[in-house]
Amino acid sequence: ETLSRYNEILILLLFFWGGRQTTLTQPGAVSSALGGSVTISCRTSQRVNNGNYFSWYQQRDGGAPKMLIYLASSRASGIPVRFTGRGSNTDFSLTISGVQTEDAAVYYSSYKNLPQSH
Repeated sequence: ETLSRYNEILILLLFFWGGRQTTLTQPGAVSSALGGSVTISCRTSQRVNNGNYFSWYQQRDGGAPKMLIYLASSRASGIPVRFTGRGSNTDFSLTISGVQTEDAAVYYSSYKNLPQSH
């Protein structure tokens, strides 16, 4: 029992909002065995268009949030390839493959509404 507790990574998720009058909804929590794969979903209340930015952040033990993914699917500098962002319109996801102990964290999604260029 103790061994299985140490071999399971719990990933906590919170509700997070990004744009004005836009709500982002994530599940309460997900878990994965070490070396496994886990996908975190996020649904936005409004469609994310080309001029808008959708990002994923990781926050460990009350430290500062670290950007993992920007523009829905682009990895930030230094982020391992096992972190993959996907999605468009209102449905987005973050997949962590080969889950490691240090992946135990809070994961936030963020949506920033930028003016469209004309």
